[in-house]
Amino acid sequence: MNDDHLTEFAGLPVVAFTTDTRPDDPQPPAGEAAWAVRGDWSGEPYRDVFARFMDAVDTTRVTALVIGFWGFDGADGKGARALVEAAARFPNLRAVFLGDILDEEYHISWIQHDDITPLVEAFPELERLEVRGGLHLGLSPFSNPNLKVLRFESGGLDAEIVRAVTASELPALERLDLWFGDPQYGGDAEIGDLAPIMTGERLPALRHLHLCNSVFQDEIAAELASAPVVARLETLGLGMGLLTDRGAEELLAGQPLTHLSTLDLEYHYLSEPMMERLRAALPGVRVALGQAQGAAELDEDDLWDTEMYVAVAE
Repeated sequence: MNDDHLTEFAGLPVVAFTTDTRPDDPQPPAGEAAWAVRGDWSGEPYRDVFARFMDAVDTTRVTALVIGFWGFDGADGKGARALVEAAARFPNLRAVFLGDILDEEYHISWIQHDDITPLVEAFPELERLEVRGGLHLGLSPFSNPNLKVLRFESGGLDAEIVRAVTASELPALERLDLWFGDPQYGGDAEIGDLAPIMTGERLPALRHLHLCNSVFQDEIAAELASAPVVARLETLGLGMGLLTDRGAEELLAGQPLTHLSTLDLEYHYLSEPMMERLRAALPGVRVALGQAQGAAELDEDDLWDTEMYVAVAE
């Protein structure tokens, strides 16, 4: 899932500023790129790379920033902290991707963060925030009238992060992605934590909802079968997790889904007959299924006959 660096972000091409970038290297106009500031294993501290970036690029015109590898153990200030300290130099920043770190650099479960509440508070006009990794990640409920996209990519998303999101005031939020991950890697959220999302009352502008990569994917599907938020969605994502025929059955037996443009279920444990049922029941919907991960049939003791794993954990 994180085998390649971003090449596009917030509608702009990504231009990398790394340990190899020199002051006389040609650069595009500051406002025409999503700038990716990345450290590596060379030994140059990430903060030094970030300082060189701010000296080389007119940061007052930067609208999108991608923060990459910032050090082995996060001791170099972690990705968000350096940006928060320099917030005054980024008056037009509207989009941030925090943690554009490849698996070969650092497994997603190893990516260390700290509290990102200061980041969302420092940039009240932020419209897009995407975060990869969940180790030590902190967030308190916040208010942002401009945020349209909020994504957390994690192999183990702490329930406190989920609760902070659901308690936040985000009236403009159009897309919400949560990768819950595996309990062995800190993904301890439960279905009850998602109740405010299911009602949709705090998210009046929500049109794209992706609740993914969980061990309780069937429970999510069952709740969505009658959740008020579904009626106004354009896309719904329930992939990357342990979705089985049981959850799909609940989904099909619930409220209509024919208004969706896309139902994304890729990476699942559905049987071939259930996949055919989904396609037949939603002829006008793009049902993204891909290939099943394994047999999803129950034996007489109601036990799974195959090992089952979320798509992203370690």
